[in-house]
Amino acid sequence: MSDSFYLKILAMNKVLYEGKAQSVIFPAPDGEFQIMAHHENVVVALNEGTARIKTEDTGEWIDAVVGAGLVNVDNGIVTLLADSAEWPGDLERARALEAMERAKEELRQDSSIQEYNATRATLARAMVRLSKPLNAPLE
Repeated sequence: MSDSFYLKILAMNKVLYEGKAQSVIFPAPDGEFQIMAHHENVVVALNEGTARIKTEDTGEWIDAVVGAGLVNVDNGIVTLLADSAEWPGDLERARALEAMERAKEELRQDSSIQEYNATRATLARAMVRLSKPLNAPLE
């Protein structure tokens, strides 16, 4: 008997993960809920937070940030439906992009030399963050 199951994590606008997993742990209203291979059929509410996936291929845990939704287990297929789902590195990238856009807009505004220099420093930090690989830690 296989010790894995098929897992699909869906957000409103994308498929975040699709593949075999050994385990998935996610936030539920009563605390964390874990699903492993051969779990009985069930539908569970999903709270916002971090879902942890133990992949079949590497056996390592990976994290995903999920919004509210539900999790359905049906005949060995687990579907996690969330209003949003992101990899943590993508969230950092999105924040860096937002910071960069805010800094660019502030540079277009009339400001003092001190404000201008502070905004340029913010822009430089955002650009450095965006130049790093997705999984690299950001300062």
